[in-house]
Amino acid sequence: MKEIVANPLHLKSLNHISLQCRSVEESVKFYTKILGFVQVKRPGNLDFEGAWLFSYGIGIHLIQYEDSHNVPKKNEINTKDNHISFQCESIGFVEKKLKEMMIKYTRQRVEEGGIYVDQLFFHDPDGFMIEICNCDILPVIPIAGDMVRSCSRVVPAVEAAVTSTKLCSAMKK
Repeated sequence: MKEIVANPLHLKSLNHISLQCRSVEESVKFYTKILGFVQVKRPGNLDFEGAWLFSYGIGIHLIQYEDSHNVPKKNEINTKDNHISFQCESIGFVEKKLKEMMIKYTRQRVEEGGIYVDQLFFHDPDGFMIEICNCDILPVIPIAGDMVRSCSRVVPAVEAAVTSTKLCSAMKK
């Protein structure tokens, strides 16, 4: 399998996503207790309320809406909506936990060439879509046709604080 070589901007990795939220405190609880993120220090000179979280090699920056009362909340789960996806070890385990936590979700199965990918979709407290899947079993095949590796490496929260350069080097081995 080949590594992807086209990188005109010399990017190293995804660093973070930013999400506006009605309640930073409620969102921190969700992302730490449900998804296993760790709250990390954010620069003290930022002049707005927020929180930074980190795990799985990526950050989530939560930003408090200035007028949180006028923000529409999404209730219906639309699997085609904007979302962030996390790979899991066991879709059955995740589904059991979501049921125990009484989190409303939608399950979907996609088949491609005899490979079945299971997906669970649910919302964070502000209606942002989360997907949990076993997508790493599906090969990543660029349109040009050369297969590349998908990342199925499990990165514990503390280990994930390693610089992205070291992480990329380790994944190439």
